[in-house]
Amino acid sequence: MKFKKQLPLRSGVGIVLLNHKNNVFVGKRIDNPKDYWQMPQGGIDKNENFLAAAQRELKEETSIISIKLVKEIDFWFEYDLPKKLLGRVWDGKYRGQRQRWFIMRFLGRNDEININTKNPEFLDWKWIKISRLPGVAVKFKIHIYKKIKKELNFLKLY
Repeated sequence: MKFKKQLPLRSGVGIVLLNHKNNVFVGKRIDNPKDYWQMPQGGIDKNENFLAAAQRELKEETSIISIKLVKEIDFWFEYDLPKKLLGRVWDGKYRGQRQRWFIMRFLGRNDEININTKNPEFLDWKWIKISRLPGVAVKFKIHIYKKIKKELNFLKLY
């Protein structure tokens, strides 16, 4: 396997999904059932634009389609995988991800949410307060969740 710094970052998207109370959707990953939660995220298909990728990933992971775009966060977020995951995730092709994040408003009802999808990634889900975001993330993503929390605090959410 290549040394970590020789591996590229995978391009991806992330979705901050807010409900009508401005709580954030998080899911507990099937492959890491400890008490870590994450927002929907995923890779970008060839020739796919970022927003289309975010909408596709959200639908694939949660079945949610009733959304409205609030904002695209206008900078990249990056993270490196910890050593124990290198070579095991993404067929060992990447050292981490470089992501564009989108803030979206969920316009549907909770019964629209179905995590038992064709290729399920989550075993549970919940809505949490924005202030709790950094406390639920795996260690290597905490810095991203802190920045997202800060970005959300700048928005006037009604």
